[in-house]
Amino acid sequence: MADKAKLAEKDHQQAFLSRGLAALAVQIEHQVSARTAAVRVFDGQDDRGLDAMSVEIGSPQSRICLVQAKWSDGAKGGFDELAVHKMFRGLDLLFDRAYSRFNSRFQSLVPELQQAFEIGIPKVTLVLALMRTTPLDPNVHALLSEKVDEQNRVSDVVEVKVLDLRDFHRAILGDAAAPKIDTTVRLDGFVQESTPYKALYGTMTAPDLADLYGEHRRGLFARNIRDSLDLTDVNVKIQNTLLEQPEHFWYFSNGITMLCETIKPVGRAVPGKVGDFKLTGASVVNGAQTVSAIHRAFTKDPDTAQIGRVMVRLISLEDCPPGFGDQVTTTTNTQNPIEERDFKSLDQGQVQLRDDFALLLHRSYVIKRGERTPDPAHGCSIMEAAEALAAVSPNAQLAAVAKRDPNLAGLWEDDVYQEIFGPSPNAYRVWRSVELLRAVRTALQTLRDGLLWRADAAASHGDLLVTHIVFRRLGTRAIEDPDFVWAAELAKVPELVQDTLAWVLRAIDEEYGKSSHIIAAVRNTERIERVVRAALKGLDSESPAPALGEGYQVTATEQRGRQVNAVTTLTTARRILDDTVLEFRPFTKPERREMTDWLAENPERARATWSNDNGRNPLRWEVDGEWYSPSGLARKMRFEASGVDTSTQGTVRWFVAGEGSLDDLAYEVRQSEGIDVEDGPAGD
Repeated sequence: MADKAKLAEKDHQQAFLSRGLAALAVQIEHQVSARTAAVRVFDGQDDRGLDAMSVEIGSPQSRICLVQAKWSDGAKGGFDELAVHKMFRGLDLLFDRAYSRFNSRFQSLVPELQQAFEIGIPKVTLVLALMRTTPLDPNVHALLSEKVDEQNRVSDVVEVKVLDLRDFHRAILGDAAAPKIDTTVRLDGFVQESTPYKALYGTMTAPDLADLYGEHRRGLFARNIRDSLDLTDVNVKIQNTLLEQPEHFWYFSNGITMLCETIKPVGRAVPGKVGDFKLTGASVVNGAQTVSAIHRAFTKDPDTAQIGRVMVRLISLEDCPPGFGDQVTTTTNTQNPIEERDFKSLDQGQVQLRDDFALLLHRSYVIKRGERTPDPAHGCSIMEAAEALAAVSPNAQLAAVAKRDPNLAGLWEDDVYQEIFGPSPNAYRVWRSVELLRAVRTALQTLRDGLLWRADAAASHGDLLVTHIVFRRLGTRAIEDPDFVWAAELAKVPELVQDTLAWVLRAIDEEYGKSSHIIAAVRNTERIERVVRAALKGLDSESPAPALGEGYQVTATEQRGRQVNAVTTLTTARRILDDTVLEFRPFTKPERREMTDWLAENPERARATWSNDNGRNPLRWEVDGEWYSPSGLARKMRFEASGVDTSTQGTVRWFVAGEGSLDDLAYEVRQSEGIDVEDGPAGD
């Protein structure tokens, strides 16, 4: 709360409560400690419409939770259309990797964020933590839906979740706040288990389950690991199945499991028939998404959805040992479902490919889930092979299909699978395609230390797109020939990757604009084809690859700061008030890697005070009280943090909170005074 120290007591308390609400929302979503939740709050100037962030690193897909909190003593926490726009603008900055646009408190969270993006395209949950009891304004709700649809135009990446007073009340009180749900349910064709513990299973109708959810809402999931996620792709698929094939819903659904303190029959209950049962302390521990999707489908089209039925298990805890209910909850939510790729492992072509890898290449090819993936030098898995073959396919759309889902779900559909593997996949083609994808990724990773923002995002997410273009520029006609000198082609990859990335960025910017999402360009089948055509046209023209300009690579952006002495410009104009506190934000990927932990150890390291009357050394560092130039101090800090001693442009790293970097401010001054920004001596 140091940044709020000068506020009046009442305002200080309101800010404190709002930040506490943001931290509590993090706890609700990611079940972390209070201290961990607290340090994930970065509310304040330059929070970009977001107050807190938490990241769950997972394979194959990570999850990012972004929180905007609004406190109200009267439980009327507002969230208007302006807040929606600010929140989604902040999200755009994250997708574009513009991390230095966020405040210094955010910077310590960047490594986790980077790790999530390294694994793939994460799922993002935007959490509105609102101290209120009434629904959002219809116009705000409509704008939220519109913004989410824009983000999810290619595939579901972003979802919105609203937490209100009831959710916070339940979270604070824990199990004591979980409503004790006593209800009566009807099971058709029920069967009873009595050994070792009492349980029943049978079929419930969609209308009965919809009514149950309608009455108790989230309280029905009090013991579940996670509430139903309203906008997940799974939830939407469940809802669509019930509306499109209601008569098949029982067969397609995995069913629902409920724990109960007690289960008592109402009247005479005959196994195999219809029975009514009174439940006390009932809670859905598996199938929360199924229940909420049934309710939504029934609300949308009751005439169709009423046909649906679902299998329900009721487990009584009255004679169970302590902790058994928690075991049921955990186990039923962590079992691995059968995926389409599991069936493809039985395909004869895959079995033959595994044998050919061993006999012809002396390498391993893993086709079953759960088997140990070989060391990269000694082989690959069916997953890596499918991804590589999709990238090198003549059909550029398959690279986009592969990017849409971390499990490559789109590649296992029969027609797509046949297109990438063919009836008799060639081991040499498969392995060489994998080697190419790895070589492209290595080259992109090497480039990324010098890339910024959108360029970094393109190098990260555009690996399959770049691989597709590089493959088409190589000599690959004899790729299936055992004697083909493939190493000679791989040697061309680093230079080709650099040129290809430059043309890809040019194509995306020209086709869709510099504010477009890189993710959309690599996941949308229509967009990826247009980008490929434009990039190949540039490469085929034999013109020099376009230079990456300001905002795309470190050297170009730092050069702007050198064009005119920024310090002189700012001090002459007295643009910054004396004693203004500036904050340091790592600018490049290597700096974030080397300095984030060091800065977090002592917050004073990231702060300096400005003076207009101290010549070329206007910054007084809080750590030692000495005066430095922005570049000199940035260089000293990096050396102390990592031992790396290199020249650094400090004006793009030191920020006036809420206003911009020293470079931004100097640029504004020069423009306002009509100074030619291309003139002037190099300097800080």
